[in-house]
Amino acid sequence: MNQYQVAFISLGCAKNLVNTEQMAALVRAAGHTIVPDPEGADVCVLNTCGFIDSAKREAIDHILELARLKEEGKLGRILVAGCLSQRYREDIRAELPEVDGMLGTGSYTEVVSAIEELMAGQQPERFGDISRTYEDGERLVSTVPWSAYLKIAEGCDNYCAFCIIPFLRGRYRSRSMESLLSEARALSDRGVKELIVIAQDITRYGMDLERRPMLAELLRELCKLDFHWIRLHYLYPDLITDELIDVMAENDKILNYLDIPIQHCNDRILRTMSRRGTKEQIVSLFAKLRARLPGLVLRTSLICGLPGEGEAEFEELCDFLEAQRIERAGVFQFSPEEGTRAYDMPDQVEPEVAQRRVELVVDIQSRIMDAWNEQRLGETLEVLCEGFDAEMDCFAGRSYADSVDIDGRVYFTAAGEVPPGTFVRVRITDTVDGDLMGEFEEEVAL
Repeated sequence: MNQYQVAFISLGCAKNLVNTEQMAALVRAAGHTIVPDPEGADVCVLNTCGFIDSAKREAIDHILELARLKEEGKLGRILVAGCLSQRYREDIRAELPEVDGMLGTGSYTEVVSAIEELMAGQQPERFGDISRTYEDGERLVSTVPWSAYLKIAEGCDNYCAFCIIPFLRGRYRSRSMESLLSEARALSDRGVKELIVIAQDITRYGMDLERRPMLAELLRELCKLDFHWIRLHYLYPDLITDELIDVMAENDKILNYLDIPIQHCNDRILRTMSRRGTKEQIVSLFAKLRARLPGLVLRTSLICGLPGEGEAEFEELCDFLEAQRIERAGVFQFSPEEGTRAYDMPDQVEPEVAQRRVELVVDIQSRIMDAWNEQRLGETLEVLCEGFDAEMDCFAGRSYADSVDIDGRVYFTAAGEVPPGTFVRVRITDTVDGDLMGEFEEEVAL
């Protein structure tokens, strides 16, 4: 069998990254060489996101850059996988002839045979059942040695009116507890100290297996392993049970940082979105969580400009945010995605109005975050050091309040060397541009 040099580029969310890691493991197991750069590779596998317009533009820009390398003779073949190919198969074939092959979201495990067909001059297009992918394969973990993702389920059954994901990723499929614990043990054995539990909706874990939520049970078992931090993304409000809150409150390994996407607070807009629950229930849940989990940092996702959102509904959202003081938020302008129910709903909001609302919410959230940072002055926080930042001329890391790539950083000075992956205590002395500054106090004994 011929051996090829294969590069991988992963776009979009962490769940997509796990699929890329699985593909890379399959390719390596088949005897091919994984290379870090598409330049000089026989094949580049581009695993794409096709969720919203900005993600689609990013994917297309990458395809065009790879096409340039191919035209210059610096790359052999281009294989596009993931959500963009699943959603726009015909468009890619018609408008991007530089693409040599495609894998849909139901066929990423066929990457080896697709590469071999590409190199034999064929143009493979694999689009298997999106609800029947195999989720338990080996991974070539590509994150830093001290932090890794554990994807506990694939797909989504929520069918929010604005979201295309269920149509690209299929029905919700929980992985077996046995396979998850086996993978988690392997991650722990290789030195991972921060485990980030992910799925489109982790609170729904187990509902398709035993018709009951099983996340609390899974977390109890994960806490028995040698992780120092366990971080949770994403929890939907309606399935955060008392049992789950008890488990989080009883286990110090589970960080008091919860990513709970609420999208809005107005009851009519929530119904339009096909979201379960009401504003009153969200307020009650947040109060219960803050009472049980000291120092809780909440992260959420918000959409401005959904069809039917008037000034009154938007002002209600702003008042809600001022009252709830949610510490972290991703704020998005409504993106009308073809194939979703919200795409052609009446009372569409003008894009300029929606953008203005995004800017106003971002301003509110920036003030809330600045106030939270100011309250940290004089405190000592546990920080996961991620290395020396040459631009800031000091070390940089993350506290429990900062998830990978989406939140802020903690910069700190130290008299000696602090190896990446080390947990240290840092006394906070200042804030700068939404980040914290401090001084090293001591290393944390794990």
